[in-house]
Amino acid sequence: MPGVKPLISLRDVYKIYPRSSAESVHALNGISLDVPAGAIHGIVGQSGAGKSTLIRCLTALEKPTSGQILVDGQDLAQLPESQLRKARRQIGMVFQSANLLDSRTAAGNIAYPLYLAGVARGERHERVEEMLELVGLADRGSSYPSQLSGGQRQRVGIARALADNPKVLLCDEPTSALDAASTAQVLHLIRDVRDRLGVTVVIITHEMAVVREICDSVTLLEGGAITQTGTLEEILRQPSSRLARDLIPPPAVDEASALSFSNTALVDIAFTSQPGEPTGSRVMGLAASLGADVVAGVFETVGTTQVARLALAVPGDRLDDALATLQAQGIDTEVRA
Repeated sequence: MPGVKPLISLRDVYKIYPRSSAESVHALNGISLDVPAGAIHGIVGQSGAGKSTLIRCLTALEKPTSGQILVDGQDLAQLPESQLRKARRQIGMVFQSANLLDSRTAAGNIAYPLYLAGVARGERHERVEEMLELVGLADRGSSYPSQLSGGQRQRVGIARALADNPKVLLCDEPTSALDAASTAQVLHLIRDVRDRLGVTVVIITHEMAVVREICDSVTLLEGGAITQTGTLEEILRQPSSRLARDLIPPPAVDEASALSFSNTALVDIAFTSQPGEPTGSRVMGLAASLGADVVAGVFETVGTTQVARLALAVPGDRLDDALATLQAQGIDTEVRA
């Protein structure tokens, strides 16, 4: 979101856990990142990449060893405890399993952070009703968590996180425990909340489908460091990059298809195009001129960028010529083992 002022800014953030009998653990290694106001930003990475540490630092449950964590201009790492409590109210948190209080109704769960913040009873009631309406559960306020589906519980969790009017909504694996239908509903809700309330959303996830569905931008963490970051369109315009391949993987080729092309080599190609550019038809014509057949393909459109990944069966005696020709046209190629 070019030109939009960042609401979250991380500047050279390190988090080091010293250990007396072994080498210190560097959980975060010089993280610098801006998340624009009103964006939905995904943070992805394998286990141990630093995602959990990063989210704990963003919520000020952990202080970084060094660096700045600015939320709406305030450096959370430098605030005294009295101001930190107030600053944390600007950050709502959605957990993987909702983490609702079983002894409280849906309305009671949503009201609880307002009660802790000292909001008057009448104002709490009004806000709870508003939140239940927002998440589509206006008729389930008196239901207990055990009476709700997984998707409904997560909706209550989102309502609770938004009850105190935060500027930031942090979502930690918000859909990983849900079925496909509930996942789609929750993602639609998160996007709707961003659009209606203007809240800035950060989603920690390992599900690339979540990133493709609702994120404006994404960051890949590896070993506590950022290895790639940008808008989805910027990432996908580099189709051979690790993150682009994770977002839109090469097409699957079943064994029967592969065997039917036993006298050929299977070559993965990737390219992008923009509206008004007949890139797809040009590449298909080029493949045909090389004697190649399309075994499988994936086409996805993100914003104004179309990403194509094709598996081509190229005659073995024309492989070198085909690779050179495709690469000369700026098309990423890789021969399958």
